[in-house]
Amino acid sequence: MAIPVIDLAELHGDKRSKTMTSLHEACEKWGFFQVDNHGVDKKLMEKVKEMVNGYYDENLKEKFYESEMSKRLNKNEKISDMDWESTFFICHRPNSNINQIPNITKQLCETMEEYIAQLIKLAETLSELICENLGLDHNHIKQTFCGTKGPSIGTKVAIYPQCPNPDLVRGLREHTDAGGIILLLQDDQVPGLEFLKDGQWFRIPPSKNNTIFVNTGDQIEVISNGKYKSVLHRVMAEKQGNRLSIATFYNPGSDAVISPAPELLYPGNYQFGDYLKLYSTTKFLEKGPRFESMKTTMVNGHHG
Repeated sequence: MAIPVIDLAELHGDKRSKTMTSLHEACEKWGFFQVDNHGVDKKLMEKVKEMVNGYYDENLKEKFYESEMSKRLNKNEKISDMDWESTFFICHRPNSNINQIPNITKQLCETMEEYIAQLIKLAETLSELICENLGLDHNHIKQTFCGTKGPSIGTKVAIYPQCPNPDLVRGLREHTDAGGIILLLQDDQVPGLEFLKDGQWFRIPPSKNNTIFVNTGDQIEVISNGKYKSVLHRVMAEKQGNRLSIATFYNPGSDAVISPAPELLYPGNYQFGDYLKLYSTTKFLEKGPRFESMKTTMVNGHHG
């Protein structure tokens, strides 16, 4: 099976209807897809990857291989409570923390901000297209995500280091994403990402030519009343080479009130911050009970 590829350039012309249908099927049947001709400067994307890899080599690599987890793995201990990843998180909107990241250079800060500005435009475009396919006002997701301070935009920067015993640990354990639309700039050489489709794990190849890999999170499932489901995914540890992952999350603000679009029905609403509290303790568990817990909260008419 080939991963759906949505060519955004084909939205302008006689192929628009076919492209919108392809996007709908990708969201409904897959929960993930690639986008090409996405409008993000590909030279800038290469610069981001180069600088992040450099930051890892200079600031994180040595510390990672000296970590307790690395020592446990070298003793051939099977690890099921931690992930084989070296990572840091950048908050962009509504408030940035990028200058607080240890040893980050001014050049990397400026490059990342330029990249994120372009990525936000892409996320908003995708949100409008998703709304159109769901029969909603094209601003519905953007307005829902705003809360009082605007949407939450953040980037998880991760290196999945070369692993001496990949059978004993996951790069990242199975989970769905809590938020809205996830835009992934990933490695063009080393694989590892897998998504669950039709009961089988589907291996995602490295991204060539800087296509952007997209998946939808739990909040899109709620807003669409289950039509577009978030999908379980994981990262496998790899013996050959480091895998780079730069995942940007276009999420609701923490006080954004989430509910299915009225046109699509659902019992009540909740604040995204309440969902995140529950998600933080259940991330690696089945999402069904998590949704049922939020539904119970909504039916009872109060926030968790």
